[in-house]
Amino acid sequence: MTGRRPTLTTVLPTTHRRVRATVLSAVAMTACASLAAGCGVVPALSGSGGDEIKVMTWAPQKTNATNKPGMPAMASAIVRWLNSQGGVGGHKLKLVTCNDHNTSVGAANCAQKAADENVVAVVGSYSQFGDSYFAALEGAAIPYIGGYGASNDEFTSPVSYPVNGGQLTLLSGLGEALADQCGPVTLVRPDTIAGDQLPQLLDSGLQAGGHAHSIDQLAAEDLTAYDKQSQKALENATSDSLKTGCVVPELGDRTATFMDNFQRARQDYPKVKTAAEVGSVDQTVINSTGGASGPYEGSYITGWYPAASDARWDEMKKVISKEAFGDNRIDPADAGVQTTWIAYKVLAAALEKIGGGEVTADSVRRTLNSGLKVSTGNLTPSLSWPYQGKLSAAGFSRLVNTDVNLQTVKGGLLQSANKNALDMTKVLESADLS
Repeated sequence: MTGRRPTLTTVLPTTHRRVRATVLSAVAMTACASLAAGCGVVPALSGSGGDEIKVMTWAPQKTNATNKPGMPAMASAIVRWLNSQGGVGGHKLKLVTCNDHNTSVGAANCAQKAADENVVAVVGSYSQFGDSYFAALEGAAIPYIGGYGASNDEFTSPVSYPVNGGQLTLLSGLGEALADQCGPVTLVRPDTIAGDQLPQLLDSGLQAGGHAHSIDQLAAEDLTAYDKQSQKALENATSDSLKTGCVVPELGDRTATFMDNFQRARQDYPKVKTAAEVGSVDQTVINSTGGASGPYEGSYITGWYPAASDARWDEMKKVISKEAFGDNRIDPADAGVQTTWIAYKVLAAALEKIGGGEVTADSVRRTLNSGLKVSTGNLTPSLSWPYQGKLSAAGFSRLVNTDVNLQTVKGGLLQSANKNALDMTKVLESADLS
């Protein structure tokens, strides 16, 4: 599966804390506006002497398919800000970035680079190729904090610390949200082994909401146009004379191509609704396809986190404004940027817990495994990674955040469509994900 479902931590919990030095106090004042929703002292990054502590963020860039340049750019902004304050706890951070080029070889190379550079963690990164990079990370015991949920390996590897539920939660949450909104629901998805799991996920949510299963419409994965598929999906959506249906395109990198064809064909079916999840569509995609005049206007979108307009993102936006103003790679509404922000909160919480001890990949991993609970200022539930997570029985022992936020596109912008996140734990526990 190519990765994609629902909700950071007071990276720096505000209580049980003391200001230990004047320098740390000054750093903490700004940290409250960047790496914590409620704040005390910025975590001290300890190591040997004044050595730099290396962290890595990777993502595909400048490819013909999926690109996530905002993730390493956001990491750079966070590290620049910390270093502009003289470092944290007397230590400078050094960010190592890598472009996986959206290939399995590139992903493996990035993991090997992380090992060669002796980074203490890979933080807030994106790659679809978990089977290519986790072996190297596991061999070097390097924690992978806050991946995008782009592969099932992120929810099974012992060195993975995911902050969202990937596509598993998003698609089942989308089904539950659409159950009382739509007539027939048509899922347009690739005719592949990975695509075979998608109907089960969507149907688990639909049926939990009392809806019939979706119409499973297959498409060859190498298509360059979807005129016939668009027409068929629209006909399926209007097959019930009593209630207009919805179309859910799940075609990975080709979803935008489908939607371009679909938008033209939909002129004869104006009442048909569309829906997607943030693994396929986010604000950057909506912007690039026409915004308010594009095919996603009025669509339902499930995401892991609150909408970008939510005040809980204000601290992140301040850091972007201060350290990356004018950097158009960073969109605060991009789920990748948001994931990187949350992932660095997790890292900071672990480093604070380590305190004056030696900071290594092993010590970071052991700290995360020790029962550490990370508050994210209600951007996600409190995060913790026990040996066996709540979906271990379903085969996803590292999946700890099953929240989904329903959003809709109005005026070209993603906006919240529900007050509270949907917890998909019970739905996924009963779903057949084999």
